[in-house]
Amino acid sequence: MKPEQQGGHAKMSTSSSPLVGLRAVVSFLFGLFILVSTASLLMDRGRESQVQLAVEHRHLEVRVAAAGNQESQVRWTGELMGEAASGSGEKECDLSVGRWVYDNTSQPLYSGRNCSFILDEVACEKYGQNDTKYQHWRWQPDGCDLQRFNATKLLEKLRNKRMVFVGDSINRNQWSSLVCMVESSIPEGLKMREYNGSLISFKAFEYNATIDFYWSPLILESNSDNPIIHRVEYRIIRAEKIEKHASAWSNADILVFNSYLWWRKQRADMRMKVMYGTFEDGDAKLDEVEMVEGFEIALKKLTGWLETNIANKTKIYFAGSSPTHTWASDWGGDDSNKCLNETEPIPDAGYKGATTDYSMMDKAGEIFRPLEKKGIHVQILNFTQLSDNRIDAHPTIFRRQFAPLTAEQIANPSSYADCTHWCLPGVPDVWNLFLYSYLVQK
Repeated sequence: MKPEQQGGHAKMSTSSSPLVGLRAVVSFLFGLFILVSTASLLMDRGRESQVQLAVEHRHLEVRVAAAGNQESQVRWTGELMGEAASGSGEKECDLSVGRWVYDNTSQPLYSGRNCSFILDEVACEKYGQNDTKYQHWRWQPDGCDLQRFNATKLLEKLRNKRMVFVGDSINRNQWSSLVCMVESSIPEGLKMREYNGSLISFKAFEYNATIDFYWSPLILESNSDNPIIHRVEYRIIRAEKIEKHASAWSNADILVFNSYLWWRKQRADMRMKVMYGTFEDGDAKLDEVEMVEGFEIALKKLTGWLETNIANKTKIYFAGSSPTHTWASDWGGDDSNKCLNETEPIPDAGYKGATTDYSMMDKAGEIFRPLEKKGIHVQILNFTQLSDNRIDAHPTIFRRQFAPLTAEQIANPSSYADCTHWCLPGVPDVWNLFLYSYLVQK
């Protein structure tokens, strides 16, 4: 039995040898499979990690892009023409975003030399500015065009109406521009200009239309109410007194306010004095506040007056801050010349001068906003950015204030070059094209 067992065992041993080899091969293949699978799994997980990182990176890019678009949209919709078109459900083009294009075919809109109503303080060509390139720059909004100006169409809109510009010399600059834009379409004998203290009136008799300017640089009663004699640096406003000025424009159909320039600091320690009460009543009180705080006091008083006295049909505009170009070093120039000899706009669309203050325009919008609930809309005209680029368009030494500049004054541009107001024809014409778009289209 044992030999058979041995023989069987030997036989069994002999016959199991291929199975052992097969099992070894299978084990090897199985181990290899596990190894390959593990490696593959690790590689897949690595790829998943990379995919996840890539997805997260793409999400980050999207978020950044979305944030950028949102910022652009805020800028786009928060400017001049960002309101929804009536009944269309679409956003209108923002006229305040664009570029200056040289155009000696369609510009200027009128002749400065032929406008008999132009003010000498901005009649640059009349007072020696022979380089009139500044007159030929046209504002081109991105994605749309400014409506072509039609003086007759505007005068028809103003038929039997009174339009009043209320504010400082910048507003007078804009008023003079609009008068020049319309007067050439009115025959001689059917138009006139008259002065009456703080009020300058332009009348178009055929249309029974009046375009007035009223001097009120600080909106409220102040020690600067005389349009000729006033102290620029030492300023006092009467916080509770607006009725005297308001009586001059309370019956207006269209009001255009501008009161930024006089609230800017001429020096670092400059402050506004605010008077409460009256000397007559013996309750006079004098406070001193920051200039911007005085600005808020004036606009809040104006808001209260508008709420009580203005009919909903009255169109009200508050003009944007007009930039000054006093420091030529802002754009790489020589401060001793201020903006004298500049011949082209600054090409950088994002240029912002050191003295340009957008926050006051935001503050004005914030103060006027509650009037919306009363059905009174105050439209902010935003022309600040586009004007900031126009270092070439100021009167500088080519002007007359109360008398022409002397030779000594002309030789001293750092003291006498006017880089605050604007030559006509020029930049304020574009401001009025914005206004025209509202008056004619809205």
